[in-house]
Amino acid sequence: MSCRNRVETNRPDRENFMISSPSASAPSENTSFWVRQGIVPKLRWGFVALTLFMVGDGIEAGFLSPFLDEHGFGSGQVSLLWSVYGFVVALGSWLSGALADAFPIRRVMFAGFFLWVIPEIVFLAALAQDNFPLMLITFGIRGLGYPLFAYSFLVWVARDTPESVMGKAVGWYWFFFVLGLGVLSSYYAGLVIPLIGEFATLASSLAFIALGGIMMFLMVKADRQQPAGLATSLRGLIGALKIVVERPQVGIGGVVRVINTLGFYAFVVFLTTFMVRHVGLSTSEWQTVWGTMLLANILGNILFGYVGDRIGRVPTVAWFGGALCAVSTPAFYYVPELLGPNFWAILGVGVVYGAALAGFVPLSAILPSLAPHRVGSALAILNLGAGVSQLMGPVIAGLVAPIGVAGTLWAISGIYVVSIGLTYCLRDRHPEPTGDAGVRSPLQPAAGPTQ
Repeated sequence: MSCRNRVETNRPDRENFMISSPSASAPSENTSFWVRQGIVPKLRWGFVALTLFMVGDGIEAGFLSPFLDEHGFGSGQVSLLWSVYGFVVALGSWLSGALADAFPIRRVMFAGFFLWVIPEIVFLAALAQDNFPLMLITFGIRGLGYPLFAYSFLVWVARDTPESVMGKAVGWYWFFFVLGLGVLSSYYAGLVIPLIGEFATLASSLAFIALGGIMMFLMVKADRQQPAGLATSLRGLIGALKIVVERPQVGIGGVVRVINTLGFYAFVVFLTTFMVRHVGLSTSEWQTVWGTMLLANILGNILFGYVGDRIGRVPTVAWFGGALCAVSTPAFYYVPELLGPNFWAILGVGVVYGAALAGFVPLSAILPSLAPHRVGSALAILNLGAGVSQLMGPVIAGLVAPIGVAGTLWAISGIYVVSIGLTYCLRDRHPEPTGDAGVRSPLQPAAGPTQ
């Protein structure tokens, strides 16, 4: 079936899902309900599989740096490890969209699955032997894994979801993404580390990755897709670069995506150490703050997906995202400075910041609408922005040495202010969707480009 035909079958209107038999009316209404919420029924189990995969990927985030520090690896080595990882993630993030335009998406996700599992096994063996060069190589290669798996699924969602509910769809995508990456993984690590230790907790990530990968490949069925020829594949890869020239707004959107999680990835490097060693929170308390911050984020992902479809995606990103992040970032320093190691006050700051990060969620709907016939290429730039953000976060964290924690937080806050102006450059001449699931915006067809 051609992509053009899939556009028609993905329409959210109820009659497109009706089956001629009267006895099938109930399933049809149920299908329509899921589509109105932005979740295409055939992809439902994919969101669950994504969550499990991201739990495995996120287990290490809250404790790997202190764990390496305790085992004799210097701050320079730890920073280098994360920087190499971030660089490879940035590459993998761009490739995820570019390859999804050139090859069947399931094939790209399959490659991501194996590029996570095999290097992780070798990384754990190298860690057990304190072999830093091998750790650096394998941890870096593993950086290709989760972008190819998770961000390719985002392309799949964008292609198969009606544009009129795209904001809701990407809200749900990021809900499940962060539910695994930050919330469940943080609570899981905090629960099991006292029982089995850090190393065994790291090793247990393989179980979650395996379960998520198997579920994705067995329970989520793709439309039949012809294998891409070499010429088509090369055009897809080149197109993911040309889109920035053809549609400069897509490039600006990629920069805004870099800014979105820049602070978050900088916090991974230095904020844990600051809160535990200088403010005086216990490791358990900070893990709770971190997990609750990301719990607020996943709830915000859903909320702002709906808000963006209702009041406009650009103002949602600018004010609920950029402005609220700019205000809440310095509070991580000044609230404990004023109140000391007050767990509840710091938790409140984390909740506000986590929700503010979710204000950027409509970007995943804005960029495809700016390049409606090059959805994969547009999302390649969005994913590249996510990867560059993970690369630049540790670089920004390096400012702590010369200008201190307060200065670094103010620098991050200023960058978020810049994102407000950049976001308004993404306004399109067409009106944004009104949130009525039965009315299609003229910005984009329901599915991606014809291949």
